[in-house]
Amino acid sequence: MRALGVADQAKRRTFVTGVAMDEVKDMCGRRILCVFPRYAPAFGNFQYSYPLTGARALMPPQGLLLIAAALPPHWQVRFIDENMDRATDADFAWAHAVFVSGMHIQRAQMQDICRRAHRHDRVTALGGPSVSACPENYPDFDYLHVGEMGDATEELFARLARDTARPPQQVVLKTTQRRDLADFPVPAYELARLDLYLTGSIQFSSGCPYECEFCDIPALYGRTPRLKTPQQVLAELDKLLACGQTGAVYFVDDNFIAHRRAVRELLPHLVEWQKRNGYPLYLSCEATLNIAKRPEILELMRAAMFHSIFCGIETPDPEALKSIAKQHNNMVPILEAVSTINRHGMEVVSGIILGLDSDTPQTGDALIEFVEQSRIPMLTMNLLQALPRTPLWDRLKREGRLLADNGARESNVDFRMPYEQVLSMWKDCISRAYHPRALFARYEHHARGTYRNRFAPPATPQRASWKNIRRGLGILGRILWHVGLRGDYRRHFWGFALRRAARGEIESLISVAILAHHLILFAREASAGRKNASYYSERLRGEALAPAE
Repeated sequence: MRALGVADQAKRRTFVTGVAMDEVKDMCGRRILCVFPRYAPAFGNFQYSYPLTGARALMPPQGLLLIAAALPPHWQVRFIDENMDRATDADFAWAHAVFVSGMHIQRAQMQDICRRAHRHDRVTALGGPSVSACPENYPDFDYLHVGEMGDATEELFARLARDTARPPQQVVLKTTQRRDLADFPVPAYELARLDLYLTGSIQFSSGCPYECEFCDIPALYGRTPRLKTPQQVLAELDKLLACGQTGAVYFVDDNFIAHRRAVRELLPHLVEWQKRNGYPLYLSCEATLNIAKRPEILELMRAAMFHSIFCGIETPDPEALKSIAKQHNNMVPILEAVSTINRHGMEVVSGIILGLDSDTPQTGDALIEFVEQSRIPMLTMNLLQALPRTPLWDRLKREGRLLADNGARESNVDFRMPYEQVLSMWKDCISRAYHPRALFARYEHHARGTYRNRFAPPATPQRASWKNIRRGLGILGRILWHVGLRGDYRRHFWGFALRRAARGEIESLISVAILAHHLILFAREASAGRKNASYYSERLRGEALAPAE
């Protein structure tokens, strides 16, 4: 938690243009508390890896840090990520207003923050993807910011400039004019403890041209990609470095190649930035699988030190892909596409969905066969979940197959197959895919192939800094203690680790050990029924009071 004072904020651009000069004087006294809600334990937040790395959360939330940077320059702001530390009574007492943002899976935590703020009679404002999709779910917040950063944001700031008392009834502000991404400020990374996140985060574009049945991105953020300039992206990377970011940074774009020409223009800038700064960061992103058709993009990504790409494969069944409007995954045979990406040194992380209407009792075995053939190490195997403002939601509602979310089931979908059969198939798949022997065998395949195809950066002072060495030694020591000595799957770990150590591949040893530890432990909990499967399909995008991610 850090406070940003007047001297620092004066350097930022203000977004408020509709506030009178006498109101601007009032702005000096405004204190905004930005609180990001806690996540329930889930596959995608990698909480089992934290004891090995020293991290306390997955990645800094782009949305709230962007809003913090967009506040009027003389306002003070404090940021708290409740995945690390809970906002205290003193924090609420300090604030004039409390800003909250999050996704559907954080709904209960968002409402809890609202209640705590109201106990101190503090005005609350909620934005982000969940409230933008379902404002009716949040009747207790004083202000609802529906949509992206734009005129609604300006109106919210103007109202708080005039008065920070709680309004007599809820005020809903809807964005009708979005702010151009090219006019976004650099997120206030200085407010976050970047050293306590597993990975950094950055955004280049918003929106996706595809309309997959289960996805809410087109409805929330549009099908026409909107972009930041390369200069903005480099400025954000510069600030991440200045604020202490090391290791990996994730592009939280809905689809990194949504605008292929823009990506081709950005990538040479990223390559030159890496050279200029001594190759300090590894990069990753999310993109549609048809990126495999663009070898010129893959080669530039390799040179920019991209190490992984999340691809929503969803299912290896071509007919099932058509049924969920994901036929673009059929543009290249899936196994061929995965192999192409691997040849460019990038590992594929795959999204998989169980519970589709096309599933049969044989789907689970077919999925495991696909895992073995593709050798993808990490697959987020999800039970189908219908999100509001998606074609899937609308179809299931028409068919009477949309179930109330009462916490009794892992999904709000009335599957075609018997519910218990689908759940059992999911547990069996995740248990088999993440058995230590099977998982380390897939990682061994990538260590021998994919990782050796990566761009090998030269030794630089930035990469060999004492800070990086000390951090790496600390992580390695914890891995050897928790996994190599105390772990019940240590035999499988040592089979992989000794081969990597003999070849001097310590970086891949460390990165694989971190991820594998989480995957193995989480799969055990999930297959034993101790983890809820309904939230696995939520991608951990940056959650925003404002922007698409």
